[in-house]
Amino acid sequence: MLTHFKCYTKKDVLELTKIRRYETKLGERVQVVSSVSDIEASLKSSNAKFVLFGIPEDIGVKANNGVGGADTCWLPFLQSFLNIQSNLFLDGSEIVVLGHFDFSDVVKLIESNAHTDEERLSAYRHAVTIVDAAVEQLMHLITQNKKMPIAIGGGHNNAYPCIRGAAKGWHKAGVLEIAEINAINLDAHADYRPLEGRHSGNGFRYAEEDGYLEKYCIIGLHENYITQNTWMDIVNNPFVDCITYEDIFIHEKRNFMQAVAHAAGFTEETLCGIELDLDSIEHTLSSATSPVGISTQHARQYINYTASTTRPAYLHICEGATQLNDGRTDIQTGKLISYLVSDFVKAILDVLNDVED
Repeated sequence: MLTHFKCYTKKDVLELTKIRRYETKLGERVQVVSSVSDIEASLKSSNAKFVLFGIPEDIGVKANNGVGGADTCWLPFLQSFLNIQSNLFLDGSEIVVLGHFDFSDVVKLIESNAHTDEERLSAYRHAVTIVDAAVEQLMHLITQNKKMPIAIGGGHNNAYPCIRGAAKGWHKAGVLEIAEINAINLDAHADYRPLEGRHSGNGFRYAEEDGYLEKYCIIGLHENYITQNTWMDIVNNPFVDCITYEDIFIHEKRNFMQAVAHAAGFTEETLCGIELDLDSIEHTLSSATSPVGISTQHARQYINYTASTTRPAYLHICEGATQLNDGRTDIQTGKLISYLVSDFVKAILDVLNDVED
């Protein structure tokens, strides 16, 4: 039984869908599980290729001393996504909208019992392991039934359970010989900090340490926000590579799509997790919002290219917010994510259609 997870019914989906005469929205076409009590059997019997779910939490961000709010973008995203037009470009029936996690009881317990900043930080880092276990279980369940997971919301701490769960699941499904995958990450930060307790800044380090991540490539890394020891760890590790934002846009050693192509080539030997941290996009609300970053067009090109040319293990879009704990708001974040998710689905379907033709 999945813990901390709310499974959606068709009624839940339609409540977020604005029905209009002479139009069909994605919310009217997407699938839900036929049995909430037996999710695995429902997934196994479904003909959908994609399984979409939310991780609206900011536990990992707070465990990294970040600004909370990564728990706010799932529902705005979902409402925007379900109201995309169902048409020749994307029908919607290829997608199961599964539900979302709810860790509010964990947060409430921490805030009620932690009396100092040190206690609170320690408690949040411990709580990330609860999130890890829950997300890994679901990723494993989806991939072992040969469905493509799309995980939205939460901190980048969730890269770890996404990688671990997908590696185990695709291995169990017979797609991988060993439970190990690669990852490409479009991000202003490496999220490769030391093993100091789980948080949003070290998911890839933990995944590598535990043997589930083989090769890792970061695109758009900001030179101003990488520690010297992390930089040296990347430089000295043949299984980790990066292309900095400065090398792409300031020094112009290669253009953006050349950088993405390089990352795809570096990780091409096996299945690859596609990661996108929204703090890489300029002026996009996140715990690390920046005036400097890639454009939304670049983000869409990244999703389209990696979905088309790699062997995706999953898609994970994280760190976005519609409201941060410090009061900043941006209602457009959800709509931006809906474009990125639809780009991913359409790119993979195009590849599958080309193969069938």
